[in-house]
Amino acid sequence: MKEKVQDLLSSKLSTFIYKNEEVKSNIPCFFIKPEGIIPVVQSLKDNLGFVYLNDLTAVDFLGKKTPRFEVCYLLRSVENGHAKIMLKVPLEDGESVSSIVSIFKGANWPEREVFDLFGIEFTGHPQMERILLPDNFLGHPLRKDYPLEGFGQDYLISDLLHIHIKDKE
Repeated sequence: MKEKVQDLLSSKLSTFIYKNEEVKSNIPCFFIKPEGIIPVVQSLKDNLGFVYLNDLTAVDFLGKKTPRFEVCYLLRSVENGHAKIMLKVPLEDGESVSSIVSIFKGANWPEREVFDLFGIEFTGHPQMERILLPDNFLGHPLRKDYPLEGFGQDYLISDLLHIHIKDKE
């Protein structure tokens, strides 16, 4: 399956390949430019049957490599014996990547989670806002430069409970 994906990427989508790097993994991995994620994912879905978004997350490589972040997409093709591939989109701090919610509706919450915890924005997302943390939370706690003690915020449990009590009414 790795060869089929490589052939598709090199023949039709070569302008969107970020770099050809061999990653030691049991899952084939491909590095894609941020502007290429929509056409690449759509093409993989239409041509090779990668119809299932298994996972969407990010990694912070602060000080280890550049660009700093990688947004990782794990796709699965049921019709090809549950073959898996990993797409990685390298980003610098402050850069964004297009949302794939138009292709996979299930990407909605994982993209919001990556935004909430890493601060990576997904352009074209229907509701790009925090999903886990309070709206007034400062920073993004899964970044490697986030202080261990936080920014000194005090969240009162009574304030959080008040929000939930109000929802029940």
